[in-house]
Amino acid sequence: MSRDKSQDGEGVVQGIPTATEPSKVQLNKKQIADYQHHRKRMLRWCLNIGKDPDEAVGYSEETIRVRAGHIDRFYRWVWNHASDGYTTQVTEEQADQYLKELAYRDDLSRSAANKYKKALQMLFKWRSHDLGEDHDWEPALTFSTNDTSSQPRDYLSRDERKQLREAVLELGDEIPSYKSVTPEERQRIKKLLAIRLSKPVNAIGKDDWDEERSWKYPSMIFSALDAGLRPIEVGRATTDWVDIDNAVLRIPKNESSKNRENWTVALSEQTADILDRWLTERSTYTRYDGRDELWLTRRGNPYSSSSCNGLLRRVLEYTDIDRDVTWYSIRHSVGTYMSAEAGLGATQQQLRHKSSQTTLKYDQAPPEERRDALDRM
Repeated sequence: MSRDKSQDGEGVVQGIPTATEPSKVQLNKKQIADYQHHRKRMLRWCLNIGKDPDEAVGYSEETIRVRAGHIDRFYRWVWNHASDGYTTQVTEEQADQYLKELAYRDDLSRSAANKYKKALQMLFKWRSHDLGEDHDWEPALTFSTNDTSSQPRDYLSRDERKQLREAVLELGDEIPSYKSVTPEERQRIKKLLAIRLSKPVNAIGKDDWDEERSWKYPSMIFSALDAGLRPIEVGRATTDWVDIDNAVLRIPKNESSKNRENWTVALSEQTADILDRWLTERSTYTRYDGRDELWLTRRGNPYSSSSCNGLLRRVLEYTDIDRDVTWYSIRHSVGTYMSAEAGLGATQQQLRHKSSQTTLKYDQAPPEERRDALDRM
């Protein structure tokens, strides 16, 4: 009979050590106990809700196993450099200095250094959400790892936009339909959902199962890729915005961010179809009863910048995109390619810019199109 690894005690959490042997060598018994308690709290948060706290989605054991090792090395580096030695009160300045040292190492690839950076970003995210510390750490260094490094960090290339569409459709496919699995397989998947949703296994119902295969996430990503929705607009969006027959979003002036006009925003036929599917599915969830929000988190809250970026991070796990992007990267890609395809006037309308001056920042051909022009020249 297997046992729940999350109950293994101070030494491990789901098989991940709370204190590694190299750390134990540097610490006395009381420090080891304190460090184990500190790490246990971090590991449980990361595994259960760390990827997207608003949606209660955790990281996979494989991801946390690797990142926990990176974070442990960072703590040991701090102990070796701090005047007082052992501490769990690491700072953003120490993290920036650590990344700077990694950047000078000849034996560490840029890709590996980038993984250390992501691990430290996760650490400070935990300290902010779970410990209540005032951290919004933006690393002083970045480690670009692909051939798109010459383009601005804050927008997606055409290929990356394609990857995002394909990835969000794949996101729900990891959970098979409820009726298509054996009772044993169903129990295994319920345990996975229990960890992901921070709920007891016996509380996982068919609604939880169905939402993992939902059209909600594709409808959000596809709409953002078409309309360049800001996070605040994702949170404000209502069912009245959606005009399936005409394949547009009709955004009222008092709901759209940073403007005073009503906007009619074009959607692709595929996006309109996905939204139609989501509206049909949405009507089956009691969470939306009596409410007009187009999208709500699992906790019944409107989406925020944090929860939008949490969803994006989940989708990115299914892509080859290995650099820092945010929800605004989607919006900026709409502006970049709409300008190239249809001009600045169309971009101003699609992105709902009150001033044409704001749209002028997109008045340049993206790098890959300039490279194509050089080849033709």
